[in-house]
Amino acid sequence: MTRTAPDSCPGVLRLHQAADGPLARIRVPGGRLTPEQVLALAAAASELGDGAIELTSRGNLQLRQVRDAAELTARATAAGLLPSRTHERVRNIVASPLSGRVGGLADVRGLVGALDARLCAEARLAELPGRVLFTLDDGRGDVSALDGDIGVHAVGPDEFALLLAGADTGVRVAGSEAVDIVLAASASFLEVSSGQWRLHEIADGPARIVESLGLAPGAERVEILPVQDVPIGWLNQDDGLVALGAGVRLGALDARVAEFVAAIERPVIVTPWRSLVIADLDEWAAEQVVRVLAPMGLIFDAASPWLHVSACAGQPGCAKSLTDVRADVTAAVESGRVLAEGASTDTAHEQAVPAEEVRVAGRQHWSGCDRRCGRPRGEVTDVVATPDGYRVD
Repeated sequence: MTRTAPDSCPGVLRLHQAADGPLARIRVPGGRLTPEQVLALAAAASELGDGAIELTSRGNLQLRQVRDAAELTARATAAGLLPSRTHERVRNIVASPLSGRVGGLADVRGLVGALDARLCAEARLAELPGRVLFTLDDGRGDVSALDGDIGVHAVGPDEFALLLAGADTGVRVAGSEAVDIVLAASASFLEVSSGQWRLHEIADGPARIVESLGLAPGAERVEILPVQDVPIGWLNQDDGLVALGAGVRLGALDARVAEFVAAIERPVIVTPWRSLVIADLDEWAAEQVVRVLAPMGLIFDAASPWLHVSACAGQPGCAKSLTDVRADVTAAVESGRVLAEGASTDTAHEQAVPAEEVRVAGRQHWSGCDRRCGRPRGEVTDVVATPDGYRVD
């Protein structure tokens, strides 16, 4: 199998040379972190990076301006965040963040660890592109809507649909077979690929994988619809405890705030929507967490305008960006120019306008150039920088 360009997805062992310095990406399968891992990441961000932990759209983490790559590797290994040096960049596994705690048809938490361990144990699967995404959905449709390459979607307590390129194939398997089928489809991806990074780029890729595995589609297809609601605020768990969904402004978690999160000593889940879930709290503890962390910048209000906006890295992190996008979007939010869904705006969409005149309603993504990096899935208004200002598409 040959590719026209090398796989440049960054990791811990191979950093990306961003405009503001080396960038490391740490895979976090299922977004699951222990308090000890959160504390280790906070220390690495403040002592080796720019003081922030970036949350990505795949529930992974990034550190910018890394000053000592070898030390970061040692710390990630010690914290259990780098279990495989050969497979680190293919461990892109997202799972329903609330699974096993709030709703859902099945508990997929056990599938996360099993898939990660077996993925790392199969030598050939290290050849998968670093852009391949695995999805484990408990039936609510949240991560299946992320257009993953290979995944399973619960249709019952112990029955899963095989999803390929984000769509139901009609194949059904028991929970005990879910990891087997995902791994088999991954190996088949390598067989049918002629250099493509993602399964949807391969002509008839899903059908060819189903055929190569000798599977028999037969079930009525599940329609995968975009999910707009991010789990934010007070979430009552099925066991009587409480989970807190916390938004993170522009996906950048300050290391000091991360230290406070670690001090709660409860499981933390990084979501693909650049937010956190702090789980397994009693009511008194949950109240104290909100009281302390809301003033520090975590967002527990589902109506916050910060939850409507996302942005690329912008200047100075990206050499291709035309402006400091994050400063511009921050000014827009703080001045009230990020409006609620359905609000009317007088912004001219046909021509570029200065940053201070941009007024946009609903979900929006601000980009420093036409590449629109980091744009979330679903219906999103694009606010794109041009040499003459911002264009609203």
